Amino acid sequence: MKEHDLSPALQARVLDAYAQGRALNIQAGNSKAWYGNPSQGEVLSVANHHGILNYEPSELVITARAGTPLIELETALAAENQCLAFEPPHFAATATLGGTIACNFSGSARPYLGAARDFILGCKLINGKGEILQFGGQVMKNVAGYDVSRLMAGALGTLGLLLEISVRVLPKPETTLTLIKTLSAKDMLQQANAYARLPLPLSACAYVDGQAYIRLAGSEGSVKQAAKIMGGEPLPEHENFWFKLREQQLAFFQTEQNLWRLSLPADTAVLTLEGEQIYDWGGAQRWLVSNLDAASLRELVTKAGGHATLFRRSAKPTQTTASSFQALSSELMRYHRQLKQAFDPRGIFNPNRLYIGL
Repeated sequence: MKEHDLSPALQARVLDAYAQGRALNIQAGNSKAWYGNPSQGEVLSVANHHGILNYEPSELVITARAGTPLIELETALAAENQCLAFEPPHFAATATLGGTIACNFSGSARPYLGAARDFILGCKLINGKGEILQFGGQVMKNVAGYDVSRLMAGALGTLGLLLEISVRVLPKPETTLTLIKTLSAKDMLQQANAYARLPLPLSACAYVDGQAYIRLAGSEGSVKQAAKIMGGEPLPEHENFWFKLREQQLAFFQTEQNLWRLSLPADTAVLTLEGEQIYDWGGAQRWLVSNLDAASLRELVTKAGGHATLFRRSAKPTQTTASSFQALSSELMRYHRQLKQAFDPRGIFNPNRLYIGL
């Protein structure tokens, strides 16, 4: 698949930008352009840098170029009855592997099976000096003992231009079942945390419109046994519910108000906040539709031990000018600046996309 290897051309663009100190706005499928602070710089597209480079079903590893559509990867995996266990949301048919890793997006299985970054085995990238670097591999960490490749997860392209990524995959579960219960949010949180402490085949737990949705996945026997313990009613066509939750197609998400993602300890009590909420990740991820001002909301969430991300901004002209991501402590920001300096000394990659001034 050499015809889709644009590494030399991409490297030339980065070298030129580095020499001139010119900012670059990395894009691929552009399915998540709205995420993070507004993009800046000249567009550098990796959409045509695509293709699966290596797939060994018996080794549970797949390697692909950053511009490879998620649909292409998932189709290849499904043919071998395997999957991306972190269930990445697409948000559009153009979603790519590189964009998914750059955002570190994960679906409802995240607290039970791991986040996108947990499945990264290695990557190849171009740093801000135009050097091609490779970290990790297809089996184990790099020799330095520090998994540098996982730094790229959630960095929004601010540390380097991803070229290739190797990720661990898993077999699809033998069977899945979703139970639905009518509960208060308080009771759902208590049950979700109690179930998480037991040896049960949990793979998702959400709370929407007064209903708790609990997904089990594993062998047929283990799922049936867990269902007896938990109670509740089986949800017909349950895959459709989890798909709509993952892709934000539920009625809750159809709003012109600000959409906030609240990241909290799973056992955090119900927070009384202005607006509407739904819960995912057993309560560790809470979505809030609200026009509450950013400072007040973030203060409340910080006191509860979490942080608030402005996931999608209001479409109204009066939309907030707040930063998408909550400010870091001075110590953490110092580490971020050191990493940025090491990987992108002239700050040409996606400036301000992650944090203002970075």
